[in-house]
Amino acid sequence: MKVADAKIIDIPKIEDRRGNLSVVEEFKNVPFHIARAYWLYDVPAGAKRGGHAHKRLKQLLIALSGSFTVTLDDGHEKRKILLNRPYQGLLIETGIWRTIDDFSSGAVCLVLASELYDESDYIYDYEEFLKYKGVKK
Repeated sequence: MKVADAKIIDIPKIEDRRGNLSVVEEFKNVPFHIARAYWLYDVPAGAKRGGHAHKRLKQLLIALSGSFTVTLDDGHEKRKILLNRPYQGLLIETGIWRTIDDFSSGAVCLVLASELYDESDYIYDYEEFLKYKGVKK
């Protein structure tokens, strides 16, 4: 997959004077089976999350509160995407290195994942990632 394959998915927003509501549903506005959900919060100023790629897992990242920047890298191209709307999610396909940083105070990042946790699916070493992608230096 390439960085260009990552895309913003609009999540329906139901507006109401009592407060807004957004809904995600697998195979409807999330294009995969949701096997796992987790969230990042209370991220200290200057901290980075991610710093890895997945061989099989796809993810949808949503800024439920606040904002953060996602940097995507396919070994050839890098792309930075600011997430700051709870009614938009960033779809990240397999084989993309991702780093998340620039968390605002109080930011909450929801991650919907297509697979259960499996350590063997992760690539934590960037040089190993480049080999996996077939990128020659």
